[in-house]
Amino acid sequence: MSFPASPPNPALGIPAFSRRRALGALLAVPAVGLLSACGGAATAGSERISQGALEPLAASVPAGTTIKVGDPSIKVALELSGLIKELDGFTVEFANISGGPQTTEAFRANALDTGSVADIPPIHATWTGLDVRIIAAGYRQDAVGHPIYELGVAPGAGITRLENLRGRKIAYSPGQAQGALVLRILDKAGLKQEDVKLVELPSTGDAYATALASRQVDAAPLGGVQIKRYLAKYKADGGTTIRHGLRDDPSLLYSPAKVLADPAKAAALATYVKVWGKAQRWIEDHPAEWLEGYYVKDQGLSREDGQYLIDATGKRDIPTSWTEAIARHQETIDLLAREQKKPQLTAADLYDTRFEAIAGTAFASAGKAGAA
Repeated sequence: MSFPASPPNPALGIPAFSRRRALGALLAVPAVGLLSACGGAATAGSERISQGALEPLAASVPAGTTIKVGDPSIKVALELSGLIKELDGFTVEFANISGGPQTTEAFRANALDTGSVADIPPIHATWTGLDVRIIAAGYRQDAVGHPIYELGVAPGAGITRLENLRGRKIAYSPGQAQGALVLRILDKAGLKQEDVKLVELPSTGDAYATALASRQVDAAPLGGVQIKRYLAKYKADGGTTIRHGLRDDPSLLYSPAKVLADPAKAAALATYVKVWGKAQRWIEDHPAEWLEGYYVKDQGLSREDGQYLIDATGKRDIPTSWTEAIARHQETIDLLAREQKKPQLTAADLYDTRFEAIAGTAFASAGKAGAA
């Protein structure tokens, strides 16, 4: 197996790896791919592989099978826990790729077979003509009480509730989870896009915190340790955050449909998803090892920051049924289609149901085994 170093995670407040490095990981991505992923016309009507055309998952992985995976944090969990041994028998090449933009471009370049993202990238990939499917889904048991993001408020902006956003400048990143969250926040507050000024900014590293501090924007979604750091640095100047009261917790694995139509790769990915579910349980059950091995040694965070992120996550929810998750995903699609003037999609079409129970069953079984 190939184990390159994991990239920094923007949600942790660590600067993302450079675009040069990302492009290097993608080999040579055609310029047309960049254009289509970043802002091309929606092409949801492109020919798709139907779920019925996909063969049942094989019981074993054929010899010589290789899958390329962009799932940096789980790679570390597999190594720390020893679960990596359960992937013996086929080759897993872990790539330094995570998040929607890099993952989607890697799919287009045939440089990746599955990647870890939130719930927005599969939607936008479909709108740009890339046929993708979700193969694993994780959430938080108390998602509203343990949000990934809070709405950062610039010093002196005087925003104390969501309705105060009217007429304000808000950082916005179309095609990413933060951008969709902004639209959901506006919808909850009874506001429309024309009621505010959306300022398009990339949501990498500490870009949003810097934009808030400089009053480039009045509000911006902050995630992970950026929340803690922003308040520590700017609270004395009047910087604050607001809880939005919405679910923002999806953590997904998705793959190109053409990869999933390959019986050998699909079988290997099914095994990976099973081990992914076990890794999620191991992380929850071994917070001290996860703190030291991932947050401190791999990501370079202080123990205080790492513990903050563990506490902020709460308990995991890896369901064996996607019914409720698909319904929530449909609500997000409906909002984005309306607000971004994109074609309507059916959320269920984005999920490969052959994988539905795999991760959740493994998560539950690992918990029972640990308690025995």
